[in-house]
Amino acid sequence: MELTFPTKPFKTHGGADVPHRKNTAQIESAVMPPPAQVVIPMQQHVGAPCTPIVKVGDSVLVGQKIADSSAFISAPIHSSVSGKVTKIQKVMLPAGQYTDAIVIDSDGEMTVSPDIKPPVINSADDFINAVKESGLVGLGGAGFPAYVKLKVPKDKNIDTLIVNVAECEPYITADNREAIENSWAVLSGVYAIRDLLNLDRVLIGVEENKPDVIKVLSKIADNDKLDPKDIVRVFPLRARYPQGAEKVLVKACTDREIPMGKLPADVGCLVMNVTSIAFIANYLKTGMPLVKKRVTIDGSAIKNPKNVIVPIGTKISDIVEFLGGYKAEPKKILMGGPMMGLALVSDQLPVLKQNNGILAFDENEARMSEPTACIRCGRCVEGCPMNLIPTQLEKFSNSKDIEGLKEYDVMDCMECGTCAFNCPAGRPLVQSIRLGKGLVKAAGGKK
Repeated sequence: MELTFPTKPFKTHGGADVPHRKNTAQIESAVMPPPAQVVIPMQQHVGAPCTPIVKVGDSVLVGQKIADSSAFISAPIHSSVSGKVTKIQKVMLPAGQYTDAIVIDSDGEMTVSPDIKPPVINSADDFINAVKESGLVGLGGAGFPAYVKLKVPKDKNIDTLIVNVAECEPYITADNREAIENSWAVLSGVYAIRDLLNLDRVLIGVEENKPDVIKVLSKIADNDKLDPKDIVRVFPLRARYPQGAEKVLVKACTDREIPMGKLPADVGCLVMNVTSIAFIANYLKTGMPLVKKRVTIDGSAIKNPKNVIVPIGTKISDIVEFLGGYKAEPKKILMGGPMMGLALVSDQLPVLKQNNGILAFDENEARMSEPTACIRCGRCVEGCPMNLIPTQLEKFSNSKDIEGLKEYDVMDCMECGTCAFNCPAGRPLVQSIRLGKGLVKAAGGKK
């Protein structure tokens, strides 16, 4: 059956009208020169951590592979600067876990490895292996190894690619700037994946509050030569959080519902972040692996908010200094957006592959109100995109009732934070649910 294109987004459940605060959307990205030192953690992706393949004292070049893993779900790691390995030490990641990290003192030269060359692609397997060697992970925040997503199981029939340009988190505009500044790569990557998977349609989902992105991508997508069958379309979406969440996006674009515990591939869809798509096009052209990242730097404590393209492993403090420093003492620093981001203990942590934003807030904006008793208003239930009951999950989490957490499907929570945002009592619902998911994992997962 021939697939049709929807004329408007399908209705999705829940969500919240969060303030957008896209302060940096119209500001051209800055390119940061190499810092004096980078710290490159071995865990920058979902799956098994990598193991260093260099040692202290080794000289390294930009793009040189410095860590790898034989595990299926993992992604190799490459040096983002040229210089010398000075340490291999433990570092704490934003979620609190510790991992090894390779510390490289930069020589400031950014000398590229002579091994960097465009991959030779003669088959689908060549394409997937090239993406694996590039070190690409989901750049929208999830960090799932991209090659695993592209290696579609034979029992799955993928007919639709959804390119995620929703970027519904407040403040974050990294994908917005990618689409505007690197639009040719976005569409080149789309066409490469379209041909690889022999897709029937491609929907580039953009929230309607980004008319400049819709305009620039539509101009390129409407290309009879590159897309003679007209199967690549830009699709305006309702500007409502969490529009960019995978399950919400699939529903809005196709009206297909992903069952609990299942993936987009189970309903014939592949969802990829726009910056990931653009990176694939650049990698096929140059052979340069994932060594740099565009990051939104914003918040009330930042003097000059802007998107900055930085070498992966750059310390947050170095990026802030590059932008002119803090205008007020930061009382809270987030890695990611205010809805799903993680609070950091220090600005000495490095930028990771999957980071898309660093937000620093002054005392006024960082102050949290004291939670009060639940008033049974139901706003958290009404807003939950996954149709969960956050108040019950909070209660089970606080009482360490693992069976209750399982019964009420705690593992299906996407931790979007809509429940906590909508709660008039200011209860830390998503924080409690996150702890509850940890209890279930520690006890052996879902029933």
